[in-house]
Amino acid sequence: MNRRPGYSKEVRERAVRLVLTSENDHSSRCAATQSVAAKIGCTPETLRTWINKIEVDSGTKPSVSSDQLKRTKELEREVRDLKRANEILRKAAAFFAQAERDGQAACANRSNGGLYRSTSCCIWCRANLQGIADCTVYLLPLQSSRTAARET
Repeated sequence: MNRRPGYSKEVRERAVRLVLTSENDHSSRCAATQSVAAKIGCTPETLRTWINKIEVDSGTKPSVSSDQLKRTKELEREVRDLKRANEILRKAAAFFAQAERDGQAACANRSNGGLYRSTSCCIWCRANLQGIADCTVYLLPLQSSRTAARET
């Protein structure tokens, strides 16, 4: 489907100004909108949308302004990213806790990009959790009951 190129900000503001100033010359705002829309080559509905947006942003019409909508979208995106990071960190913590309970050292393998458990003693390892948490994690393996019994 072919889409027309968008109108510049100046054209939109001028069209809205024309509608608002010529509103008294026409029987209604709808008639003024249709007249101006025909002159600039857009649909009356598009022009009506521009008018509503400018009225909301200027504060003459009650609703959520463009700046508030933009800020809300940014905050929602940030919350989504933080939830994803928390989920990854929660899974990593559960992984390391399980390895600790099993008496194994948990290690990160950079070659396959994932985490694995090793039965060998691993003093430290590096966790690469999908680029969100890239830090060195020092682990002290638990002494299992067999190891503790051998030492005594």
